[in-house]
Amino acid sequence: MATRKVNYFNYEALTWDSVATLPRDTPLVLPLGAGYDMDMLADQLSHPQKIGMLPAFPFGWRNSGLEVPDQHFWQYIFNLLDSLRDDGFTQVYCLAPQGIDPQSSFVGAYSPCILRQPHPSQDAPKTFLPPDSERGKVILIPIGHTEQHGYHLPLSVDTVIIEAIANGTVSAQLTTRSYALPVMPYGVSTHRSSFAATMNAGGCAFEDFWLAVIDVLAARGFDRFYFMSGHGGNSSFLVNIVKYAGERHRRIFCATAWLHTSGRIGAEALDNYRTSPIGGMGHAGELETAYMLHLRPDLCKMERVVDETDFIATPDYYMDWIEGGSLVANPPWDDDTATGAYGAGSHATAEKGRLWLEAAIKEKADHVEQIHEQHERREKRRNAGYGLWGKFKR
Repeated sequence: MATRKVNYFNYEALTWDSVATLPRDTPLVLPLGAGYDMDMLADQLSHPQKIGMLPAFPFGWRNSGLEVPDQHFWQYIFNLLDSLRDDGFTQVYCLAPQGIDPQSSFVGAYSPCILRQPHPSQDAPKTFLPPDSERGKVILIPIGHTEQHGYHLPLSVDTVIIEAIANGTVSAQLTTRSYALPVMPYGVSTHRSSFAATMNAGGCAFEDFWLAVIDVLAARGFDRFYFMSGHGGNSSFLVNIVKYAGERHRRIFCATAWLHTSGRIGAEALDNYRTSPIGGMGHAGELETAYMLHLRPDLCKMERVVDETDFIATPDYYMDWIEGGSLVANPPWDDDTATGAYGAGSHATAEKGRLWLEAAIKEKADHVEQIHEQHERREKRRNAGYGLWGKFKR
């Protein structure tokens, strides 16, 4: 009997409404790293008609090169798998290298969903931990997300954009001032139940994981870090991580910022080129659509764009890329959008995306220089015995 050919598809290239129509018994697989045997995977899953492959998780497991404690790593993974189960999918798996079975006490219920294969990371040189030669540089930590972006954009928007900005930042400074970790395609979405396909690492697991990453890097002598987020839902949790890290490791400088293209350089560029009014850049609107038309036009479905700017706004609470007002809240997304978009994607052009990417890279490169200056000036003051630094050994 002939073996049925399996159709593999990339989950992150879909729109949320496409995920909503998938049969709920479609196998979905989250791989730890890349380089697995797809024929073996088909055998492991008994050759279904199609298999959805999620973005690869870049590091964190044992032998990945940048390892965090099991309990922090696996809680992150299990929360992501639970996101898919919450959407009704019944065949959800983590594809993992052999020999890294989690040892944590909570693994029991999840063990059947872990598929194991030989993997290059078991024998290959470890590449995700920055080499010692990169000490003294700012370690860029780009974090995107896999979440819905309306009818016209794929789930990978946040990851595609922040990866391009991080890589551009390193290139803009001739690699002498910063070093970028591989982009993380999974963050936090507290609104994930509103529209299908959105993942959620969970706020506590997200904080524990990334603080553990800082612990590993600081122990190796790295002392300057910049969390670069492409997803607004990560931001408040990254602020907490930065606070914890600064208290735990007093000789480092760890920073983050609200998204990208939103500081003094980015904000000016937004004003110079946008054509949508305030409310046109909230989510999957003019800005993100323009970025994607520049970076990945093949993933854009502009014939399906729907402008939605009917956000319930008041003077101290409204939605735009640079959020306005003093109120902080998290009402259901269903209140303000029927398609998942907050904004006017029809105003986007690839040329605007190019110009905004240039501004974002310039802004992030400027932030890198400020992080260097902050760290160097603070170390000089500490070493001179300023204040309590001169009375107590730190």
